[in-house]
Amino acid sequence: MSVVKEFKEFAMKGNVVDLAVGVIIGAAFGKVVSSLVTDVLMPVLGLIIGSLDFSRLSFVLREGATVDASVFLRYGSFLQALFDFLIVAFAIFMMIKAINRMKRKPEEKPAEPAKISDEVLLLTDIRNLLRNKP
Repeated sequence: MSVVKEFKEFAMKGNVVDLAVGVIIGAAFGKVVSSLVTDVLMPVLGLIIGSLDFSRLSFVLREGATVDASVFLRYGSFLQALFDFLIVAFAIFMMIKAINRMKRKPEEKPAEPAKISDEVLLLTDIRNLLRNKP
């Protein structure tokens, strides 16, 4: 079997195609959430906290002769990534919760006990009469 043919069989398996679709949708979803965080939520949070751009928040660790020579601890970028992560995680949680709600089967009613046949009732009556006979 040639390498090209093996690769074609591998690439056309259902799991590989599903994974590729998931990665593409995930990347697009990540861009949407990133835009939501950067363009909608961060300006509001920035106004509340007092800074309009979190990515510019930093500490100077070492002063330099120029800005390029200075060493900064850029914690604002970390905060931005943390907010992105929390929002993505919450959005995925809500999507999975909605999917699971749609998948749930309606609760089945407990099965009613089987109806006792007339023959069994008659035999039970005969047995009880014979027991009670002196």
